[in-house]
Amino acid sequence: MAQGKGKGFGFGLGKIKELQEAFQKAQQVQEGAKVLQEELERMEIPGKSADGLVTVLMSGNQEPLSIKIDPSALEKGVEELSASITEAMKAAYAESTETMRSKMEELTSGLNLPGM
Repeated sequence: MAQGKGKGFGFGLGKIKELQEAFQKAQQVQEGAKVLQEELERMEIPGKSADGLVTVLMSGNQEPLSIKIDPSALEKGVEELSASITEAMKAAYAESTETMRSKMEELTSGLNLPGM
């Protein structure tokens, strides 16, 4: 009977340690995500039309902040101005998406989270 005494107790300790480490990593990510969210809210990411006459500013959270239109863009007509605004918005959106993705990768890199 002496052989069987400790067998039932030892197998779970490694799993408990892994679980504790996973919880600590999750807390780190949660805290980092909160800081990142605040950082993204303060960012001003520009997107410009190809002709450079329209600039859209968007936060890192993809909230539109402002649009700047060069007065000479008005001379091009409504359709071209509309296309320039759309182009600038898409550029700002793409840049903010890339910034957000990059920042999330920085946050989670090195944590070796399973499934990520």
